[in-house]
Amino acid sequence: MAKIIRLSAELANQIAAGEVVERPASAVKELIENALDAGARRIGVTIELGGKRFISVEDDGEGMSPDQAILALERHATSKLAKSSDLAAIHTLGFRGEALPSVASVCRLKLRTCGRGQVAGTLIEVSGGVTTSVCEVGAPVGTLVEIRDLFFNMPARRKFLKSDRAESARVSKLVTQLALGYPEVGFSLKSSGRKVVQCAPAETVMERFYQLYGERPDLLEVQKEAGGIAISGYVAALANQRPSRGPQNIFVNRRIVKDRTVAHAIIDSYSRATIKERRPEVHLFIEIPADRVDVNVHPMKAEVRFLDQSLVHEVLRRALTEALGESGPSQLHSQLMPTELNEPQVNPIPGVMVGASIPSRWTPVAAAFVRESLAPLIPGNAPENEVNTSVLQPGAGIKPMIALGQFRDTFIVAVDEEGIVVVDQHVAHERVLFERVMTRLSSGRLESQRLLEPILMKLSIG
Repeated sequence: MAKIIRLSAELANQIAAGEVVERPASAVKELIENALDAGARRIGVTIELGGKRFISVEDDGEGMSPDQAILALERHATSKLAKSSDLAAIHTLGFRGEALPSVASVCRLKLRTCGRGQVAGTLIEVSGGVTTSVCEVGAPVGTLVEIRDLFFNMPARRKFLKSDRAESARVSKLVTQLALGYPEVGFSLKSSGRKVVQCAPAETVMERFYQLYGERPDLLEVQKEAGGIAISGYVAALANQRPSRGPQNIFVNRRIVKDRTVAHAIIDSYSRATIKERRPEVHLFIEIPADRVDVNVHPMKAEVRFLDQSLVHEVLRRALTEALGESGPSQLHSQLMPTELNEPQVNPIPGVMVGASIPSRWTPVAAAFVRESLAPLIPGNAPENEVNTSVLQPGAGIKPMIALGQFRDTFIVAVDEEGIVVVDQHVAHERVLFERVMTRLSSGRLESQRLLEPILMKLSIG
């Protein structure tokens, strides 16, 4: 049996770095988040060969003193936490004290920083996690971090990086997302000498959105507050959906994340509005008290955990449903207007009678009967303990059928002695649920629960 040994500090740092720094975009993310936490108003990013050869992140934040700069390269050294209770309500993007030492352990790093009020700045050079030089230099207030030869000492990790173009695209996407989340900060990105992102500080999210994506009248604005949760942002209208997946930027307390609860609420909102599969473009900002969300659940802080997932899901779903519902009629009005259709010329098929009547499986119900059936449901007209459970009246009944199969998970195809029968299984299931609810209602066994927020429905009778 192999003996248990203590790993060297160098190997331990490389293993830890593998969890935090997955690719060039991961290193850029950690450095930009440090700059934002330092109060930067302008952040400039430069990369070469997708970030494999060179990465530079410069900011005009608070900067650091010589002692603080040296300590910043130590693992688990941070200015953002002081005691364990601080983890219960994190207000900064970084908090573990792992980003800078993790990056420094897998590259050749140069850190230049100068704090406010200092005469000179500090320059520190690190190679593979080992500090090789510390000296004074002239420098403006702020911090500059340069990374060269990322993963030079981890050939296995470097081998699995994508092409320069693919890695550049990841960095560009990341900078765009962070720029959207922090409109008050100016961002720039240069890739191999080419300017990719250039955004001056903006006063509003809408102004920053215009800087990044241009004018987008096809998007809908989302605004809602409930249960201590605030939702805002922009989403694609139903009439402007594309078959390809649109960009989805989700911010929780200004932190870009991926969350299953949020993703499901988005899918649920669009699926209720249309039967087509939707891959909507969304840009959403969720603000929630820091003590009701845990950001310390993922090595790269890419996921969060909500204290009350169902509440977040419901508030977000309603926010999207209201936005889609309010825009629906105006966006789709022209598509839903009735149009004249010219009857096409039909060539007769041997053995088939054109215009022949098709026997109905349901007896037509007179309008007077419908009004009489609905009368008990009108306020003030319903007798006590009397509920009409069905409007449609079955005719002679449905004859035995043999199911042939299912089409696109939506329709059941069957045959009987009269021919082919196509059943919309979702509508049939809704009918079953409706009858079940009406039966419980008539017997007084229907359970109900008051909603957090009432759902307003406009109905017409007659």
